[in-house]
Amino acid sequence: MKPARHYLQFSDLTRDEYLHLFERSRILKRRHYDGELYRPLVGKVMSMVFEKNSTRTRASFEAGMAQMGGHAMFLDTKTSQLGRGEPIEDTARVLSRMSDVIMIRTFEQTLVERLAAFSRVPVINGLTNEYHPCQVLADLFTWIEQRGPISGRTVAWIGDGNNVARTWLQAAKLLGFKLRIASPKGYEVSVLDGQDYGPEVFEVCADPLDAARHADIVTTDVYTSMGFEAEADVRHQAFVGFAVTAEVMAAAKPDAMFMHCLPAHRGEEVSAEVIDGPNSVVWDEAENRMHVQKALVEFLLLGRVADKK
Repeated sequence: MKPARHYLQFSDLTRDEYLHLFERSRILKRRHYDGELYRPLVGKVMSMVFEKNSTRTRASFEAGMAQMGGHAMFLDTKTSQLGRGEPIEDTARVLSRMSDVIMIRTFEQTLVERLAAFSRVPVINGLTNEYHPCQVLADLFTWIEQRGPISGRTVAWIGDGNNVARTWLQAAKLLGFKLRIASPKGYEVSVLDGQDYGPEVFEVCADPLDAARHADIVTTDVYTSMGFEAEADVRHQAFVGFAVTAEVMAAAKPDAMFMHCLPAHRGEEVSAEVIDGPNSVVWDEAENRMHVQKALVEFLLLGRVADKK
């Protein structure tokens, strides 16, 4: 049996493979809007394992599998043996005999890696505390479909140096754009993959206005990610001055895109004026989760599909 190809962090694929995925995402999205049936995954099953709550991740994978003729099966810790302490290795052994691909949304990255190590089928990281590759895949496609190549551009991340920020960092190195990050002291992004990110890839800014200056994309996330709720009060104090406001957007290019992985808290990490304004593409991002994930699943299960329609 050929070893399964997994997608556990953004750096798992090559630049060339991402260019393929972006093109396939464009084709699959066009087909969806044209009402064309494309069902290459008839008879295929995705097991979706959720240890963290979700709206967009569950909806996008479930809808995407249905559109491609497959089925997505939902499991969580309340209704499966994971909640009673079954080892993830045993879960992997069982689910990979009953499904063709596994998506997991959980806490520690090490748990996803353990699942993949014992799975016969591809495993997709739907979110961990460390990385969120499917989100940044959708964000990048949102830029590319509307503006063209991302190489040579500048992305400003304002706020917590969390899993999404860390994934943007991997993407910047792989796809050739610059990432500027402005975070409060104590919440800076940490490099966990052992890679060297030079100044041509990554710049730390103390002031959100400096990070956003002449940027092509300004993006952020909530102050308190899932799993860190006990820190909410402390974080709200620490993040004062790190919201994406109209002033911050004005420092970016006039046509800069505002992105947010959602859910958003208007009046906290972003003002209503920005997220509901003309530069915001957050709804396109949310929809594009479905299209890029369809392309990803197609690639992991079928390889490079060659049609150019």
